Amino acid sequence: MSEQIHENKMGTMPVGKLIATMSWPAILSMLIQALYNIVDSIFVSMISEEALSAVTYVYPIQMLLIAVGVGTGVGINSLISRRLGAKKYEEANMAASHGYRLSFFNWIGFALIGIFFSGIFMRFFSDTPYIVESGIDYMQIVTIGSLFMLVEITTEKILQATGNMMFPMLCSIAGAVTNVILDPLLIFGVGPFPEMDVAGAALATVIGQLVSFILGQYLLFKKDHLVIVKIRGFKMRGRVLRDIYSVGVPAILMQAMLSIMQFGLNAILGGLSETAVAVNGVYGRLQSFIFMPVFGLNQGTLPIMGYNYGARNKTRLMHAFKLGFMVAFVIMAIGLLLFQFFPHQFLSMFNASEGMYEIGTRALRIISICFLPASFGILASSFFQATAHGMMSLWGSLIRQLIGILPLAWILARLGGLELVWFAFPLAEILGLLYCIIAMRYVYKKDIQMLNTK
Repeated sequence: MSEQIHENKMGTMPVGKLIATMSWPAILSMLIQALYNIVDSIFVSMISEEALSAVTYVYPIQMLLIAVGVGTGVGINSLISRRLGAKKYEEANMAASHGYRLSFFNWIGFALIGIFFSGIFMRFFSDTPYIVESGIDYMQIVTIGSLFMLVEITTEKILQATGNMMFPMLCSIAGAVTNVILDPLLIFGVGPFPEMDVAGAALATVIGQLVSFILGQYLLFKKDHLVIVKIRGFKMRGRVLRDIYSVGVPAILMQAMLSIMQFGLNAILGGLSETAVAVNGVYGRLQSFIFMPVFGLNQGTLPIMGYNYGARNKTRLMHAFKLGFMVAFVIMAIGLLLFQFFPHQFLSMFNASEGMYEIGTRALRIISICFLPASFGILASSFFQATAHGMMSLWGSLIRQLIGILPLAWILARLGGLELVWFAFPLAEILGLLYCIIAMRYVYKKDIQMLNTK
């Protein structure tokens, strides 16, 4: 606890150096996670296009899992970093302890969904026996085994809130590498491993999450940190839960918009072509390689902004946002160029059929237009979360991923089919950009402008 009396680096280190120091481990781990997602889908596509469609149909459930885990973690991260900035160390400890326990409650809900509703979910989308049966197997394994992922996400967010980005990176890398190694072994039955088809991809995912979980618990409880996590010996307090979920619930809903968006898009695209569903799944994996580094950058900038908001340091808060946005914009610009010039090469990695090439090449070029406006929206969401304006983040995501994209996709699909439906992505991001600019101006004038400048 003696470390807590010293000034935290988030309040003293030059902002540019601080962002680089705190973001690169998260960016690296996110890139590895994105690489895993791509490799996982490549192996599944080697089975068949139907196998890739089955996994794509389950993808919204996986995104919902991540939404609950990351959203709760964002609430924990924001509360811990604000309490550390205000030097309220015991309250930071309580936030971490409450958050850790919450991850177990979240798992119970998803395990029940996987056990009782997997069949209903898959039959809603498809009547192809292989797709339905493979999707059920995949969904049950990833939901019942989600305990390790949910606890590990919370562990990483607790560590990140204290400025420790290295340990979360090590956990993510260990799990992703394990997953990539096990994928071909369990999918195709290499050596002594059984041939499990799509279920093997799901089991490889869960085992990788187990490895991350074991390493994370060792680092959290066996190493010294600025916060102390208690498993027993305290009572859950409504005030702490409210403080976590005042930011956490909007963050969960914001992340869940991705799941709802994919659910809706799969339904819209499935009515046009199951190949289009596979293309949407391929895009989701490919774009993660561009978006994940930006999300890693977010993980580095969020606690910096939260700490300096708690410390009432306007200059460092805004400097962190501006630098973060500049880096995000450059990453997205590179991604845009790659998608414009190399869509055919990207699709070839997924054993694409002629139909997938025909649909996917145009789709990737159109959708990637959304990358540039998305860079501002993503950093703006972290700004809102760091300054305890979680509802602002939620509204931004609603506009970008629900209020905007799904109605636009539905309308465009009926006006021009697959030729037009992909334009829903960039149009929705432009709407989100306009909202974020207006909302940030409001928050700045209301809460930031009068903060002390150090």
